[in-house]
Amino acid sequence: MMYYEKVKQYIRSRDMLREGDLILAGVSGGGDSMAMLDMLRRYQREVTFLLAVVHVNHGIRGEEALRDQELVERYCAFWSIPCRVFSFQVPEYAREHSLGTEEAGRILRDSAFASAWEEFGAPGEAHIALAHNQNDQAETILHHLARGSGLRGIMGILPVSGKKIRPLLCLRREEIEQYLESQNLEYVTDSTNQEDYYTRNRIRHHILPLLQEEVNPGAVSHLAETAEQASQAEAYLTKLGLELAVRCRTAEDSFYFPESFFSEEPIVKSYAVREAI
Repeated sequence: MMYYEKVKQYIRSRDMLREGDLILAGVSGGGDSMAMLDMLRRYQREVTFLLAVVHVNHGIRGEEALRDQELVERYCAFWSIPCRVFSFQVPEYAREHSLGTEEAGRILRDSAFASAWEEFGAPGEAHIALAHNQNDQAETILHHLARGSGLRGIMGILPVSGKKIRPLLCLRREEIEQYLESQNLEYVTDSTNQEDYYTRNRIRHHILPLLQEEVNPGAVSHLAETAEQASQAEAYLTKLGLELAVRCRTAEDSFYFPESFFSEEPIVKSYAVREAI
């Protein structure tokens, strides 16, 4: 119960949804998304909003993918939650458009949400709920740092990004597992998550556990806290950079940086140039 309360407060503190909104929950059938769906369903008792589920079968894992789909459909039927299933052949689409499998999957998932969005509509705002958690956040930050990143990369995954909301970003993976067990929720495990082909999986299986075991057991939570602070710093520096860029604007699409510009703090100058560009 305490995990539901934690998520409820997180939703409210980030103003993720309001009365009358449409929430399209992306549900794969995995533990994270099933926990998110269950919590959103419970939250409907306190706030009136339309909840619908979008499930995407990527055409990659055959019978296993059908198992996932049937689980999601079963849960939605039991609780009378509208559910729309979209089936794609992601590998074929990737080949036809010379894309990587991950990128092709993202494009097709976006198209699925767009179709569901048009179908349901709502008098209020519409949002897409995704089930990223603090472990996903930590993995993302480590990935960005390893590839080279500024503050934007350290921000990791945002709780609210455009129309996307992430209600579980306040929970660690083990907390989600405890919630699933306490509520006796059925979920499935994607076999591809166990492979080390993707960089993110290698970080998940090897690097992050090593940090927790050999450096600090609270590494995941600390990385999530750092992301929150980086987000605040990024917003503040962007504001300062924009103010400086506006002072240097000479026309709609031209800027002149006077001598006084170069006495500003280096990081503020870089943000101003970015805003100008």
